[in-house]
Amino acid sequence: MQILRTIAWIVVTAVLVAFVAMNWERAPVNIWPLEVGYLHFDWPVGIIALVFFILGLGPMWLLRRAERWRYNRRIASLENSVRSAAIAPPPATSSQLEARAEADTELATPSGETDRIT
Repeated sequence: MQILRTIAWIVVTAVLVAFVAMNWERAPVNIWPLEVGYLHFDWPVGIIALVFFILGLGPMWLLRRAERWRYNRRIASLENSVRSAAIAPPPATSSQLEARAEADTELATPSGETDRIT
């Protein structure tokens, strides 16, 4: 599964690099109006597109992460409540305890020695 994820990231990176390389023409970007004009940058079109794509993707990614965190906490809370509400097994009766003791004595060797394979 890790190899598929790595291949996917390599493909995405190659596509982004190709996009930026094909759109390397500079374009004027007016960032903020000032008294004497605008705060002005000349950036490549591909970089502009990537920057604004990331600016748009960031809030949605953070929202998704917050929802997953909230759902994981909710699931953990529900699992803990089910564990605490689960019925405990009934205590062992004296006949069950005697049966366990007999089984343990049958498994034990007579003088505490272990069987050797020869």
